[in-house]
Amino acid sequence: MGETERLALAEAVRAACLRAALNSYENARTDGLCDAGAFELAIDAVRSLDLRPVVDSATGSGGY
Repeated sequence: MGETERLALAEAVRAACLRAALNSYENARTDGLCDAGAFELAIDAVRSLDLRPVVDSATGSGGY
């Protein structure tokens, strides 16, 4: 995998993490959680994010 592909993969992973965190935070705030609670859920969403589909999509492969 060349540098261009590695950077594209890194960008895809970053975007997926940000989406997961922001969606989780916004949902938690909508449900009435305080900022700290919403932040904890956002961090948990990133920790539990399944990266296989992100990697597969970014690399065009069926696995790591």
